[in-house]
Amino acid sequence: MMAWTPPIPAERPLDATRKAAGQVVTLAGAQAVAVQAVASLTSAALLWPLIPAARAAAGLASALGQRLLLRPPPDQQAAEMPVPGGAGRAATGGPLTLGVEEEFVLLDPATGAPVLAGPELVRMLGGEPGVRPELMRFQVETATGVCTSLDEAGRELLRLRRLTADAAAQLGCRLVACGVAPYRTPGLAAVTDQPRYRELARRYGPVVAQAGTCACHVHVGVPSPDLGVQVLAQLRPWLAPLLAITANSPIAGGHDTGWASWRHVIWSRWPTATAPAAWPDAAAYDTAIRRLIARGAALDERNVYFLARLSPRYPTVEVRVADVCLDAGTAVLLAGLTRALVATALAEARRGTPAPAAPARQVTAALAAAARHGLAGPGIDPVTGQLVDAAALRARLLEHVSPALADHGDTEMVIGLLRRLDDRGTGAGRQRALFTRGLSTPAFITALARATLSGYEPGRQWAGARVPAPAAKAVVLCQ
Repeated sequence: MMAWTPPIPAERPLDATRKAAGQVVTLAGAQAVAVQAVASLTSAALLWPLIPAARAAAGLASALGQRLLLRPPPDQQAAEMPVPGGAGRAATGGPLTLGVEEEFVLLDPATGAPVLAGPELVRMLGGEPGVRPELMRFQVETATGVCTSLDEAGRELLRLRRLTADAAAQLGCRLVACGVAPYRTPGLAAVTDQPRYRELARRYGPVVAQAGTCACHVHVGVPSPDLGVQVLAQLRPWLAPLLAITANSPIAGGHDTGWASWRHVIWSRWPTATAPAAWPDAAAYDTAIRRLIARGAALDERNVYFLARLSPRYPTVEVRVADVCLDAGTAVLLAGLTRALVATALAEARRGTPAPAAPARQVTAALAAAARHGLAGPGIDPVTGQLVDAAALRARLLEHVSPALADHGDTEMVIGLLRRLDDRGTGAGRQRALFTRGLSTPAFITALARATLSGYEPGRQWAGARVPAPAAKAVVLCQ
């Protein structure tokens, strides 16, 4: 499922929006090399012009004006995703529920080329409700059921990855968790033959042709739409650290793009794929979404691709900023951090704590830094707006969510998975290391396919994990 160029105000007609979107991500090849020249950025001021698309986020946010819920009737809300919870823990005293959606590519084991077998794979697994077709026929999506613990989520993620990988093998291809396919893709010829996808291709052809990216979406149950909108406002500055941790798409078109998350750059071509604004209530959220659809910036509510939003189908907040994670352990880590962020935001909303002052420009620059560097370079502190190193950024995040992690019993697992991430590297780092090692294409694809089925051992005890030193002790790289 799945968001730049000069600003794309919401009042622009559809044709102008299409034209603006079509100007964006042609940064492959020589332009990607040019982007690499700015790898040593030392100030947030330099990060802002780094991606022209970043300006579109601010332009769209200002164009929306009043800010942002179109919720389906209760009888249309699917039961497989999380149900409402409370601040920190559910109203019944249990943990906030969560569910995870993952998107994968199907690749030829010899050439690495995308294989258009997604619909056939879904048909093969027709009795499995957690496996679905995606926008492109070389993709497939999985969705867990409602989970109350991270270990439950991890078991389900592993089960679905193994199930779909086995089916892919029977079709002569490999299931790979990459934010983008590492080699050339077929463009519009690969669009899945469903009415909605055909209409998306008709309206937004240049953007859809570059689509087929793979994300990981974490749903967390919330008690009401109004509280959910307040949660979105609290989440805005924390989206970039989640992207930095999960960045997993450095290779595209058969070369190193120079970015940790090339998926984020491509996805940002959609005019609505921006960070959420600080909407005052669910009614304002509804109004803004209807305005976007009426002005042609989106086909329907599902096509409003905010990086965190109220789910159009479930009573959840859906955080959509992350690349699909190379291994299942990183996906569990993302789920744990996301649930803790939502729990913290719910608690702050109920206390009446104002949403943090995070200007659209700062949030977008932080996302650009995360997409560019992942955890291998500087990021922007969500609180101070200063440029900081990756260790400081992660420490700030853990400091913010520490009470919620403890409340859910997730502290040791999350810290343990973060330490494993330190040992093994992020998906972007591991992909890049394999690619630059000069492996043959079959060996490269095999390594990625193996990693897709690794990284989490159900029931493992993470005894002894402790929260690192607070962010206040982190080194600031640039004032």
